[in-house]
Amino acid sequence: MAATKSPPERILAITIFSSRWLQAPLYLGLIVAQAIYVQCFIKEVWHLISLRGFDETKIMLVVLGLIDVVMISNLLIMVIIGGYETFVTRLGMDNHPDLPEWLDHVNANTMKIKLSMALIGISSIHLLKTFINVAEMNEVMIKWQVIIHLTFLISSVALAYTAKLSQETLDASNANKH
Repeated sequence: MAATKSPPERILAITIFSSRWLQAPLYLGLIVAQAIYVQCFIKEVWHLISLRGFDETKIMLVVLGLIDVVMISNLLIMVIIGGYETFVTRLGMDNHPDLPEWLDHVNANTMKIKLSMALIGISSIHLLKTFINVAEMNEVMIKWQVIIHLTFLISSVALAYTAKLSQETLDASNANKH
């Protein structure tokens, strides 16, 4: 049986719980960032269309730039929707036909893994652009991009492993309760 809270304790609890709404403007700001990325994408598509000399390397770099914008945009959507649903309040879109499948089982661990995988994808695109354009790149810059990419990879493996361990612990705990 839970102990009854005093009025100041209830007010404090309600204030702390309500503070999650302070994140809502942050997610709105990310929606503005999403709109800016759409503008960048349109500008890059226009740049691709306006290329006169169909230099394959130049076209490939512009297309990789487009893919990069899309991947960052996807990352924004995951953070906006998943973060809002996880940390602020439910979206209440359970019966919506366009509800993303991954949102059904979103939690802090799955969000971390999805975000880390998105960062690896974005880093991979940047690294590929660097290697395609290697003649114009600085050796130190290339080295740091590889180190950062490897750091993303190692961090993602560690996150996935930690999530797996915590899920196994949760499963074992639930099995012991039954």
